[in-house]
Amino acid sequence: MKKNFLGNTGIEVTELCFGALPMGPLQKNMDLESCTEVVAYAFKKGINFVDTAQMYRTYDPIREAVKLTGINPVISTKSTASSYEEMEKAIDEALKSLDRNYIDIFFMHAARVDVDVFEVRKGALKCLLEYKARGYIKAVGISTHNVKVVELASSRDDMDVIFPLINYKGVGILGGSVDDMKLAIEKAAESGKGILIMKALGGGALLKDYKIAMDFIRSLKCYHSIAVGMVSKEEVDFNVNYFNEIYEDEKLPVFGNEQKKFLVMEFLCKGCKSCVETCPNLAIEYDEERKKARINQERCLTCGYCTASCPEFAIRVA
Repeated sequence: MKKNFLGNTGIEVTELCFGALPMGPLQKNMDLESCTEVVAYAFKKGINFVDTAQMYRTYDPIREAVKLTGINPVISTKSTASSYEEMEKAIDEALKSLDRNYIDIFFMHAARVDVDVFEVRKGALKCLLEYKARGYIKAVGISTHNVKVVELASSRDDMDVIFPLINYKGVGILGGSVDDMKLAIEKAAESGKGILIMKALGGGALLKDYKIAMDFIRSLKCYHSIAVGMVSKEEVDFNVNYFNEIYEDEKLPVFGNEQKKFLVMEFLCKGCKSCVETCPNLAIEYDEERKKARINQERCLTCGYCTASCPEFAIRVA
């Protein structure tokens, strides 16, 4: 499989990155053994890059897959922490849970935060940069859905890697259009930033257009790796084959025929709006009259972040 260096970081990664979100409790909620088996299989198939996050709660299977295979991958993780103290705890958790002496890439997880992100989270960024200086982190970056944040990050010397959202239909992009995001990513790549692409398949909404969606991203020529969520060996095989220039349309059903949906169970919803504040794509609407939340399926990226935010466990996968 093709490998690229992430901008000026010196970190070499496979074009395909294993996305660890879907197998965790925010989505599929697979058991540890099953998760470990899939991650280990991905490593053996040649994927050397895995993306996770503090909120995904998938550190354990990644650690166990490394132990099982003896393969040491590039690992990126992220945290929504805003203060120095919160980020320090997130870094410590990642190092201990992954049983690592360092984290390759640590992102500020700021999907829907606007251009004030570097001010709002200056404490967290300071912590990341200090831990990088001490050797516990190799590269610092930001994950975002916002065009303007990508533009801003591309001009900052403290940002090594940018993790932007883009897909051919523009599902989930904030602050601009597909073309705007494309130009912002090109600018970032030209400035030496590592580029890891998220939501190329629109959180699963574009699975039926897999080849069109992936071909679009790969035609951009300004990225280094594409994160794709996987939950089975069959999905790993399908994705690895595609990135090795073997596309088997007849095997596309390995991803499942039904698109998952997240729904608010109204009888459980207390109207606290925590899900509204959490949703990275502004897909959750609030009915002021009924005091209930509702998910706009046309905007939902099926990330599952809302499920973790709900204190009443009122959001379920349908």
